[in-house]
Amino acid sequence: MANIVIDAELCKSCEFCCDACPQKIIRVGESNNAKGYRFVEQFNSEKCTACRLCAIMCPEAAIEVYK
Repeated sequence: MANIVIDAELCKSCEFCCDACPQKIIRVGESNNAKGYRFVEQFNSEKCTACRLCAIMCPEAAIEVYK
């Protein structure tokens, strides 16, 4: 199991991470950040393989993956 940490204030909800995730465990959440973007969140963390594709695809470097 791995943990994905998303910096909500950097996220612009581009959804590149959602598309890149082979396990499909990242989605756009319901909360907004200070800029008004609905930031992404991880769910089903037990399915995360720590492949780091979400972090690689993030243009804002808002994602860190911990194994």
